[in-house]
Amino acid sequence: MNDTVAFLKKQIGKEIKQSPSPAGMWLKPVLSDVKEGYLKAEFTVRPEMTNPAGMLHGGMISLISDEIIGVTIATLELPDFFPSVNLYTDFLNSAKLGEKITAEAKIIRKGKNIINTECKIYNSENKLIAKSQSNNIKANNKK
Repeated sequence: MNDTVAFLKKQIGKEIKQSPSPAGMWLKPVLSDVKEGYLKAEFTVRPEMTNPAGMLHGGMISLISDEIIGVTIATLELPDFFPSVNLYTDFLNSAKLGEKITAEAKIIRKGKNIINTECKIYNSENKLIAKSQSNNIKANNKK
């Protein structure tokens, strides 16, 4: 087990309060599982995350996917930063204000310069509300 995975395992069940990503902390994720190349976290749909219909906003779904994918890539402990080249999301169902949702991300393929990833988000009834795919490219400078 690498240092990043070991650190994240100690955070399971707690709201993440330490992250290099201010957007990630704003989401207030609670980790539920982590291993190298895989991450699962829960989020509560807050008022500022909803659209005018009181449902989880599509932009928030994309943000959750992108953040969880980023942390999943971090579990690989690579020397470089891998920002998203693209993020393709299918919006399949909804989540309501106050509902707990679960996001699960995994590495599909790790190449030398491109990492292909996937994230699935489920509502409290365990219905798939969104699935995202992303390609992340090696940027030769880690912050």
